Amino acid sequence: MVNKDQVKGVAKEVKGSVKQAAGKATGNRSMEAEGAVEKTAGKVQKGFGDAKEKIKRAL
Repeated sequence: MVNKDQVKGVAKEVKGSVKQAAGKATGNRSMEAEGAVEKTAGKVQKGFGDAKEKIKRAL
């Protein structure tokens, strides 16, 4: 089962990856950095969602 934190985390991770790649391709360091931050935030949110699922299964 998948929860909303996992879905939002993956979406944020993908969006960050795209933004980071676009920034790299255009030489826009600001966009590249924003993408990296967003990608990391997505990984954290997905990890939180994964932890919530493990807790649900344990109960």
